Amino acid sequence: MTTVVAAVITQEQKILVCQRRAQGPHALKWEFPGGKVEEGESLDSALRRELSEELGIHALDAQEITRYQYSYSGRPPIELVFFAVNDFSGDVQNYVFEQIEWSPREELVSYDFLDGDTEFVRWLISSRL
Repeated sequence: MTTVVAAVITQEQKILVCQRRAQGPHALKWEFPGGKVEEGESLDSALRRELSEELGIHALDAQEITRYQYSYSGRPPIELVFFAVNDFSGDVQNYVFEQIEWSPREELVSYDFLDGDTEFVRWLISSRL
């Protein structure tokens, strides 16, 4: 089963959300930064690698929030693992996304998130995380 890590990066009461590029799978859908765990790679290492590749930052802490399985139509299930990242070094740069935004938690509902993320987003909006 493919495992995907995702970071909920919080800074000044806002959460970083990222929009996929127009010319790719799930075009222009919003998501949290992250990606697939490579063979032999730990979840923590995958998260740190993805944040460096996508945003040019280095997570200084990463605490697992939740994990669950999700199946996109006609595809095998994936495991999604979400991490809270409240401290990082470096300046956030957009290396791979159409756009990135810092959003207040209560406004996350206005973004067109990936189907696999919508359940988590609803929970995140109502949580005290």
